[in-house]
Amino acid sequence: MTSVANRAAATGWVLLIFLAWLIAYPLVLVLIEGFRGSHGWTLEYVNLFLQRRNEAQALWGSLWISVVTVALAAVIGVPLAYLFWRYDFPGRRLLGGLVALPAVLPPLVGVIAFLFLYGESGFTSLLVQWLFRLEEPPWRLQGAAAILLVHAYSMYVYFYLFTRAGLASLDGAVFEAAASLGAGRWRTLRRVVFPLLYPALGGGALLTFMTSLASFSAPYIFGGGFRVMTTQIVATRLNGDDQLAMIETTSLTLLALVALWLLRGAREAENPAGGRKGVPPALVPVRSRWLRLALMLLGWVLALVLLLPHLTLLLVSFVPAGTWTTEPLPPAYTWRNYLTLIEDPVRARPLLNSLWLATAATVAAVGIALVAGILSVRRRVLGRTAIQGLLALPWAVPGTVFAIALATAFSVREPLAGRFILVGTLWLLPLAYLVRNLPITSRAVVAGLRALDPSLEEAAASLGAARWRTLRRVTLPLLRPALVAGSSLAFVTAFGDFVTSIMLYTYDTRPISLEILSSLRQSDVGVAAAYGVVLMAVSAAVFAVGADQGSAG
Repeated sequence: MTSVANRAAATGWVLLIFLAWLIAYPLVLVLIEGFRGSHGWTLEYVNLFLQRRNEAQALWGSLWISVVTVALAAVIGVPLAYLFWRYDFPGRRLLGGLVALPAVLPPLVGVIAFLFLYGESGFTSLLVQWLFRLEEPPWRLQGAAAILLVHAYSMYVYFYLFTRAGLASLDGAVFEAAASLGAGRWRTLRRVVFPLLYPALGGGALLTFMTSLASFSAPYIFGGGFRVMTTQIVATRLNGDDQLAMIETTSLTLLALVALWLLRGAREAENPAGGRKGVPPALVPVRSRWLRLALMLLGWVLALVLLLPHLTLLLVSFVPAGTWTTEPLPPAYTWRNYLTLIEDPVRARPLLNSLWLATAATVAAVGIALVAGILSVRRRVLGRTAIQGLLALPWAVPGTVFAIALATAFSVREPLAGRFILVGTLWLLPLAYLVRNLPITSRAVVAGLRALDPSLEEAAASLGAARWRTLRRVTLPLLRPALVAGSSLAFVTAFGDFVTSIMLYTYDTRPISLEILSSLRQSDVGVAAAYGVVLMAVSAAVFAVGADQGSAG
């Protein structure tokens, strides 16, 4: 046992050092580089950051956009979750699933779908222009309002899913007790249900705020003259002001960490009811025929609104290049856009790149998460808290920040300092995807391991099974749902990545997201939409297979 414990401890230290080098070290280098000039340590770039009005505006823009996004997402997601959980009306289950559809859209695909649907040259704008015979587009989808529209559409799903999970854990006895004390429906909702939902609402707020703070696709496409810090960092970097970009990166990191610290209290608030002990509350039947009809109609209208971006993307993918200009609907359709993705080697390359990059990063992330989970949950090695903290850190830091950090760390050759030249090579982008995937896979694996009964592994050991055999024949099969869930989400995240890719890609490693952007710039909207449909279809297929395999496990 001593030798096994020693091996586990040694492996734990090796993993801790590796994670510190891969995750924390690049962030420390960014902090150092921001305070170091050609003549040594300096506050020149900090002063420059503080003096420039546009820097404060970008940081403030990131903050208030994220706060308003949380409010809008809560206003949409929480009532929807309560409606589909509490009331019984025709189509409730199907509509409840359709409401979660935005989760399937990768960020960039959702943005371009909005562009085709609501942009100044999109379906809705052209239809209004045609109906009212306007000479100019009726609106321009730019600025903070456009960003908030996209954020609200894509991020309310976090509140919806968290609230639905929180409501599903409520005990029906709570409602019966409130009713027996004379509390009406609204008073029960306000004084009983919402206090019990604080942890779920806190989790939804935290995830929404952090996702909005790290958002790049919507501000990049729709921002116009409105800047947030993620786009400001990219612009500064492209202008060659690397040290100033480091200070901007540090400021956004500090804002993210402060927000994480403030919001974690709400997410981790104790549930005074202690979870469900009995049966869930019964569905409230909608007895009025007209109200049932109204709810069903409202639900299907909502589902159509949520499906419109997906359908728009699909329709535009059949539009030949240069044929759709001012008409409300495209005048011609073709399969050529999809054939181009297969037949043209230049167009097919991003598809293959995204597949191998996402697969390699996911496999590596699952392997690291599995080792870390076993060491921290089963072996409980010294330093397990630090290991789990390092694995969670990439989730708390925006993708733009990590892209800058990795580019800084691996742009010079200093082997003794743990720095190697990876910028411009084949390996930097999958390494970045790996770092971004670690929080997803590690949380899934750790949750799966904590749910397993250790007595099963002990029984295998008592029957003479070695540790590797126990891992292969007992632990991994039981962990299958968690592994499939974590790897599915990690693969989809890497497959549709845009913010990290735009900072670190090379021509040979350009992924789908960059080819979509390139096609849009060339006004080849059909090919851009075809890439988006492929991205959406692969993401949905991976989620579906993951759900099926996970449930089968």
